[in-house]
Amino acid sequence: MESGGGLRGFTWPDATSDFDMAILRDGTWTHQGTPITREKLVKLFATVLQRDEDGAYWLVTPGERGRITVEDAPFVAVALDATSQTGCLRFRTNLDYWVTAGPDHAIRVEEDPQTGEPSPYIHVRDGLDALINRSVFYELVELAETRTENGCEVLGVESDGAFFPLGHAPNGEA
Repeated sequence: MESGGGLRGFTWPDATSDFDMAILRDGTWTHQGTPITREKLVKLFATVLQRDEDGAYWLVTPGERGRITVEDAPFVAVALDATSQTGCLRFRTNLDYWVTAGPDHAIRVEEDPQTGEPSPYIHVRDGLDALINRSVFYELVELAETRTENGCEVLGVESDGAFFPLGHAPNGEA
């Protein structure tokens, strides 16, 4: 399934509550602090996951919506397919959704202001991102090339005709 599903085309219901659910940084879904181990149930919840304009996460059905907590991003990119002849980078999420990086599915890297540690993401759908796990990020860095962007040398990757900076090139070189 490309891009992780999702419901569209209906108005958010008025009935709201707080569900005691969370998505941990590693992609584990929990209810009342206990991991949800039924993958099909997690995949079902993921299809009704939405993010509002204020950044809050909700499970939304035609009859009810409930707020959930997301520690970082609701999905985790756990694999990279860079072998395609099309010049596209495809990511598999922890829920087996495939996302092709490109203009509609941008890769971005945020740096922790205190530690400088990178947190890379790919946009999945409707304001929902996948945290790119460390090993996949290392694969991306191996594929990176140096380019000049706004007068700075950066390392980045290209996919589906779009270039995505991953960070500054060390000493201006790859």
